Amino acid sequence: MQLRERVGAFMARASVQNAIIAVILINAVLLGMETSEEIMAEAGPLIKALDRACLAIFVAELAAKLFAHGRNFFRNGWNIFDFLIVGIALAPGTESFSVLRALRVLRILRVISIAPRLRRVVEGFVSALPGMASVFLLMAIIFYIGAVMATQLFGALFPEWFGDLGRSAYTLFQIMTLESWSMGIVRPVMDAYPYAWAFFVPFIMVTTFAVVNLLVGLIVNSMQEAHSEEADAATGTYRDEVLARLVAIEKQLEARDKR
Repeated sequence: MQLRERVGAFMARASVQNAIIAVILINAVLLGMETSEEIMAEAGPLIKALDRACLAIFVAELAAKLFAHGRNFFRNGWNIFDFLIVGIALAPGTESFSVLRALRVLRILRVISIAPRLRRVVEGFVSALPGMASVFLLMAIIFYIGAVMATQLFGALFPEWFGDLGRSAYTLFQIMTLESWSMGIVRPVMDAYPYAWAFFVPFIMVTTFAVVNLLVGLIVNSMQEAHSEEADAATGTYRDEVLARLVAIEKQLEARDKR
């Protein structure tokens, strides 16, 4: 076996993957500890040293995968994801790059690319995006119509909530999330406009209970399809292995008969 194949087989071991997950989780704890001034005052150098050690492990892992897979490394979307995350972590951490320094916490996301179940969730979400785009377009149309109507109906007496299209859209978004929508917004409006419920109740029924649940349904359906495809692929691989073994056994029997 060539060196590249050995390195690739070693990196694919379950024990190695579990060790990388452990390093990611440890690094996540370290990044959280860096936000505490008290902890950093007592053990700042040690925490920073351990953080650099975790980063060195991530770099070594990527280097090993690059060596093992060569150009094929960048044909896998999850490998590109890992490469970008580690690349951001290697960016300078000075004050002028404070945003990049804050983005180091994205290293925690690497656990998604390693854990198969988390990958399935993300892949299901991504595969649902085309269908979700249509739902988002529908929601945007509903919000635009609602914002125009709310501005014209309630803007005069409640300019802080419905003074223009932007404020109306934001207020309607808050109402859709059901956050302080009744006592905080709708009931005060109904004190001035008793029949305002005829606008707000249908809006909530359409957006909160219909469109949002439609989005959830699309995501769940995509995840189920991704799981089914993965199960079918595993079944096909097992079937191919069984057929290959049967063919090998058949050849061995034929060779014995010829003898």
